Amino acid sequence: MNYLNNRATLLTGLFQGIKMSEENENLDNLKVRINSALKGGGDQRIDKQHEKGKLTARERLVVLLDEGSFEEFDMFVEHRETEFGMDKSKIPGDGVVTGYGKINGRLVFVFSQDFTVFGGSLSETHAEKICKVMDQAMSVGAPLIGINDSGGARIQEGVASLGGYANVFQKTVLASGVVPQISLIMGPCAGGAVYAPAMTDFIFMVNKTSHMFVTGPDVVKTVTHEEVSHEELGGAKTHTSKSSVADLAFDDDIQTLIQARRLMDFLPQNNKEFVEYRDTEDKEDRIEQSLENLVPHDSTKPYDILELINKVVDESDFFELQKDFAKNIVIGFGRFGGFSVGIVANQPMVLAGCLDIDASKKAARFVRFCDCFNIPIITFVDVPGFMPGTDQEYGGIIKHGAKLLFAYGEATVPKITCIVRKAYGGAYDVMASKHLRGDINYAWPSAEIAVMGPKGAVEIIFRNEAKDIKKIADLTEDYRKKFANPFIAASRGFIDDIILPRDTRKKIIGAINMLKDKKLNNPWKKHDNIPL
Repeated sequence: MNYLNNRATLLTGLFQGIKMSEENENLDNLKVRINSALKGGGDQRIDKQHEKGKLTARERLVVLLDEGSFEEFDMFVEHRETEFGMDKSKIPGDGVVTGYGKINGRLVFVFSQDFTVFGGSLSETHAEKICKVMDQAMSVGAPLIGINDSGGARIQEGVASLGGYANVFQKTVLASGVVPQISLIMGPCAGGAVYAPAMTDFIFMVNKTSHMFVTGPDVVKTVTHEEVSHEELGGAKTHTSKSSVADLAFDDDIQTLIQARRLMDFLPQNNKEFVEYRDTEDKEDRIEQSLENLVPHDSTKPYDILELINKVVDESDFFELQKDFAKNIVIGFGRFGGFSVGIVANQPMVLAGCLDIDASKKAARFVRFCDCFNIPIITFVDVPGFMPGTDQEYGGIIKHGAKLLFAYGEATVPKITCIVRKAYGGAYDVMASKHLRGDINYAWPSAEIAVMGPKGAVEIIFRNEAKDIKKIADLTEDYRKKFANPFIAASRGFIDDIILPRDTRKKIIGAINMLKDKKLNNPWKKHDNIPL
């Protein structure tokens, strides 16, 4: 919060010993311009920003980046508009702070919109500044983090502003899959402005102070006669639990920025590099005895898959994403033996872990991100199948389920799968099975791998004897013993090993080490045609 004061102190030191005279009047001018840029829209508007519980554009960069690492570009850029009195209102920087810095010693490029300057509205030059750092991020292969806090297009500039947005969109598309892109929504983000963040890899929001929507509440009321608040229409809760537009939301700016720093630790610099190895004191051969009792004897009873994840990753450090959306599947990052991995897991606590439309889309996008950036994928399976019902069928579960199938099938990174309990029907195939080029596929002794559950299978096979309840019960138990286990799949080589639950961590780490030099290429193509 003392960033401006600190910069003023630095400026004093910078100009100490320089004798101001007519010969160096440019130094005088430089000092005035720097001070003007650092003040943004002025003290009054900075105070209003703070009153809303928001940091300023520059204060946010202080929290996000390593101390003293920020190097700014284009501090003196001003807009070119002369109409509507804009020629008399120019502020250096034009409402966005751009440059590069470091997060835990690693290079990142950043832009931070300044709401105190013209409401953070995007002008032609504002967009040019953003495009410039995007180009530089791609040219050197470093992640890009955008902090969005803008009222939208600068109306005074008309189509020039719209063209600026389109240029940012195009750069975002080209950077996708080349460098990680993270969007932090820390204020309003409306209209066309929402599409640039929507195309980035991750979106974080701030509860109660950030909003995203294509059309605001007033337009909605006019067109559809619905009355809805900004928060209900496009607040953080809406986008993390209903729309899945955002991945996570936090209570204030500082938490959001700190969590962005944490996320960066799990990501590589670009698509040609791997995530840096991190030393850990968590032993690779650690045995987790408590996992022996995780899965209930009654296969219809739920358990929390997060308990498994937290007990096998390094130091119980699991960074879960989209935790409030499609809770029947869990995604996030963790480490095994110092190596960063992406984790996908069915959650028996919600909808028995079934795959539905939302879960399929959520997991598919995450799997594709991991594959883009050389991050191994660990999959924990306990899935009784796809969610039945007219809502799912009419909503396109066939095509949406195929997205997850497609994502796993095209992925060339190391893929390690562990079937914990149920793996039924097509969902068995979809969840990173050996048939989708799974590299190492484990199963616990509690695994049930079959076309469907024993009861349903028996009722179909022996439908003519459905009235004999005792016989059906006996046949169900017989089917369970013969088919609802991992041994048939293992006998065909579809399961590489049946492992004890307590050994899960060391088995996965061993597989990761074995696969770290894996090379697999898909056939050449301009791009695939995933069923969107």
